[in-house]
Formats: sequence, C-alpha cells, structure tokens
Amino acid sequence: MLRARCLPRVIIRVPHAPTASRNITTKSRNQARAAVHPYAQRRQQHFIRSVATVTALWGIATAWQWYNGERIFREVHAEEPLKETELNFEKPRRQAASKEDNRDIISSQHLQVKKSWESPGVYAWGSNSGRVVAPDSEETFIKTPRRIPFFDGALLRDIKLDRNFGAAIDEKGDLLQWGTAFSKDTIQPTHTLRGKNLISLAISRDRIIALSASGTVYSLPVSQQEQRTGPKPKSTSWIPFWTSSDNISYRIRTPSSLGWNERVTDVTSGLEHALLLTSQGRVFSFASGTQDFPSKGQLGIPGLTWETRPPGAFDIPHEITTLRGFPISKIATGDYHSLVSDSSGRAFAFGDNSAGQLGFEFNPESSYVDAPSLLPTQRLYAGTAQTASVTNVFAGGNTSFLTIDAVKNTPSGLATRDLGRMTADTWAFGFGLTGQLGIGRWVHTQSTPTKIPAFSGLFEYDERTCSVIPIRLSYLSVGANHAAAVMDNVASVTVPPSKFSSSKLTENDTNWGRDILFWGNNEFYQIGSGKRNNVAQPTYIQPLDQAAEAERASGVLEWGRQKVEKEMHRFQITPRQKIKIGGKTVSLEQRVVCGRGVSAVYSAT
Repeated sequence: MLRARCLPRVIIRVPHAPTASRNITTKSRNQARAAVHPYAQRRQQHFIRSVATVTALWGIATAWQWYNGERIFREVHAEEPLKETELNFEKPRRQAASKEDNRDIISSQHLQVKKSWESPGVYAWGSNSGRVVAPDSEETFIKTPRRIPFFDGALLRDIKLDRNFGAAIDEKGDLLQWGTAFSKDTIQPTHTLRGKNLISLAISRDRIIALSASGTVYSLPVSQQEQRTGPKPKSTSWIPFWTSSDNISYRIRTPSSLGWNERVTDVTSGLEHALLLTSQGRVFSFASGTQDFPSKGQLGIPGLTWETRPPGAFDIPHEITTLRGFPISKIATGDYHSLVSDSSGRAFAFGDNSAGQLGFEFNPESSYVDAPSLLPTQRLYAGTAQTASVTNVFAGGNTSFLTIDAVKNTPSGLATRDLGRMTADTWAFGFGLTGQLGIGRWVHTQSTPTKIPAFSGLFEYDERTCSVIPIRLSYLSVGANHAAAVMDNVASVTVPPSKFSSSKLTENDTNWGRDILFWGNNEFYQIGSGKRNNVAQPTYIQPLDQAAEAERASGVLEWGRQKVEKEMHRFQITPRQKIKIGGKTVSLEQRVVCGRGVSAVYSAT
C-alpha cells in the first residue's frame, strides 16, 4: 500500500505591529473615517452595484447557454452519426494507348508542337474595338488567345494587325483585309489585291505597303471605299495591245534607280514613313501615309519637308545617300523613327528622339535627328575587353532594341579561359513608362541603351555539338507599346513522312519548341495573360490551346482541378519544319506579331 509522504511543517511568523499602533481606540477610528474624502462612500456603493449587475448577467448567460446547449445536444444525438469519408489518394496515370499518346501525356511541349501542325491557323487577342482579333464577336477585349475561325487550317505568308484593321497574305500570295477601318459592313477577311504573289507587308496609319516576290512594292489604302473610288493603274497583259484596269486603287512604289539585278528585299513602316532595303544593301525611304507628311527626320534625308520635296508624287522613294558605302542588312521603324544596321556590326538611327529612342541624349533645342547617325555601341562594353557587333535592330512605337554579339578579347601574350567566348545580349532604349523596355523598371525616358537581363548572357548545352553555346534572340515583334520575343534556344522537332511520330523516337522522346515571352503595356489585354496589369519584366503566357492542355494535364493527374491547373505549362512556339498537310509537303513555323493594342500568333509558310 502506498502511503502519503509527510511533509515537514512550515511555520511562518508574522511580526507584530508596534504596541502604539495596536491600541487604537474606537474614538480615533471614528475620527479617521470622518477624515475620508466625501466621495469615497459613493465609489464604494457604485462598485457594489457593478459587481451585482455583472453577477446577474453572468447568471442569465449561463442559464441561456445551458438551455440552448441541451437542446442542440438532444438534436445532434437524434440524427444518425456521420459516415466516415474515405481519403482520396492520387490515382495512377492512365495507360497510354500508343507511344504518341504517351508523349502527349508526359510533355506539354510535344503536344503543342503536334497541335500546331495538325491545326494550323491564327490565334489573336487584345483590343477588339475594331473587330480585328475576333471579327465575329462584339466583345471589347479578348483576354486570352482565341482562334479566328476564318483562318482555321490556313497558312499565311505574313500578317499585320492594328486596333482598327488587319491585313494578311495567304498561301497563294493574295492580300486579305478586315476590320472597321477597312469596312464596317464586312466582318470576315476579304481578298483585295490579287495575283501579285506578295510575300510580306507593312502598315502605316492608313495605308498598306506590300512587297512581291519579284521585288515590286505596292501601296494601297486601308479603306475599302478608297480602294473602289481611287485611281486604278493599268495592268499589262501578255496579249499584244491589250491592257486592263485592276479593280482596286493602288500605287507602285518600287525605286526607279535600282541597279542591274537589284531588287527590294524588305519593307517596314511607321505611322507616316516606310523604309525599303534592296539586295545591294541600299536603303530608300518614302511617305507611307496620306494624313501627314513625315516631319521628324524619320526619312533620313536632311532638309526634306513638304515644302522642299522634289516635283512629282509626294510618296516617291528617295535613297538615303548618307548610308552609301555601308552594306545595310537590317532595317526597323518605330512610329516616327528609324534604325538600320550593316553587315559589319554597326547601327545607325534617325528620326524622332523625344524619348531617347535613337540612343542619344535628348536635346530640347532639336528633338529629332534627320540624318543617319552612328550609335556608339562599343561604349556599352567599355572596360570589359569585349568587341561588340550589332546583329539586328528592332523598333516600334517610341522604343528601340539592339541585339549584340560580344566577343572576349585580350592583349597578345595573355592567356585567359574565356578568350574568344561569345555572349549574346539585347539592349533597349526609348520610352518605357508602361514597361515596354522589358528591363524590369518603369522608365519615362531611357536614352542610353540598357541591357535586358532576360535576354542577355544566356547559355545552354547543345548535345549535337557537345558544347556550350549562347542563347540568342531569334527575333522581336514590337507593337506600339508592348513586345514579344522568340528565343533561338535549341529546339527538337522530328517529323516523319507519314505521321507526327516516328520510329526514330523512343517512347519517352518528345518534341519541344522555342521560348516566347511578352511584356509591356497591357491596357487591352494584349499580353495574353488574362490579366490587365502592365508587365515590365518579360513573362511567359499559357499555351494557346487550353482545351488540349487541360486534357493532357488530366491524363497526368485525374484527382482534382487544382492539381490539374498546376500542371499547365508555358507557351512554346514551333520552329520551322517541313511537314505534310493535305498530301503536300510545306515548310511551316509559328510566328508572333504585335500591333497597336493587339497580338497574334499564326502558322507561317
């Protein structure tokens, strides 16, 4: 038996108060009470009433709680007890019906590549105020990529979009137009200029500049009404003494001073001016709009204004003679400025510089430069022992971009591990208040080119060459205030003669495309993320075909919508490859185009 343990007794002695204090008489106590403040007795009475009130309320609350609790207790126990729910564990992945089905399940990139081959067409999004990105819809905005049904299964040579009109060249080389600026009564894309074998086009504020395979440059109005009522040139026929008039109005703007076997190879346009590049590296400029004559130096011809223009039509092409001796290979135009680069890695800029889009410090006394001026790109690599060479130029709105290959050099006699190593960088300058520079900051004016971290100094391992190679920028598409970039990263696309799978691929081998990123102003949802916030840092968007992606993801995880959404992958664009469509072999790739508040991805041949 356990016994309680006796604890030692502890005696605490309290000292007695002094004798004088203990012998207080009754009289003295009464006198002390009388000396108390007259309000003390009131406070004591108030305290007693408060304690009584709190006690009463506590008693009432306890009774009420007991009553309700007893009733709820009786009601709960009157019902049947709840059945225990079984835990839902992750289900195993469904079994693939074939090797190709297995590739679709394990790789979103493989599925995207295959869908782009099986279902060519056009995806568009952004502002729909001009019925351009969704001609058959009255929605104001298209927040995420949506197919234009008219182009389902169609291959295009080129496409350009504005908020109020769109223009495209089909597989045969004919021009199609749509949008409210073209015609408020015509909803679907309509053929306009036919039989010219067009290969590329550019758009100004109110005209379309189209280039044919033979190098002929056509300029025609956007408006269908002007095309029908304007002067129509005579077209010659192979039948002697037989000429016929075309059914729409247009002007031929091929330079008349081209040399033997020289032809126009590229065309680009701003809001009021256009540049033409020839096979001999010469550059011509002309007025591409009819509303205003170029007045900000963007033609590149000093002193050329509306008052000083030569006799003849106002939009006759003029050669930029100051660029003679520089074999120009790339051209680009913003709204009111121009950029060109030559085969030796030099870049020149001219036109409006109010936001620093020429790469020069802003001069309030002269807001534009009317003659091509050399950009000091080597200064960007001062102190790095690298030699800079411009490989491409891009422009749009009030922003400009350069891609540069920088090679590491050292003085003779000194050895370094990085000698001869090449780094690919992308630089941006101009207006960037809505993030269109892509540098991660909101900048009002950026006159000094700034490196874009997302596209600079990147490398990857190439298994074909067993070496580390720089990741370059394939191309940029720059709209009025947003842009998209396609990376030239290593892609893998294997297409057999019969189907999109091949015996050369193992069960787990998949195709993958190239990375594509968007940034800039998102007022009209032109970024394609489904949100409306501006983006200053290049970002990925979701795959174009959301239904196919959701089906693929459900094959991986079949036990909850939230988990399926976590498996969604980013959009990757399909590089060029030869495939069979409709029994014929075609060279096909996906391309992106950014316009004024709109974006699109199309199947390009």
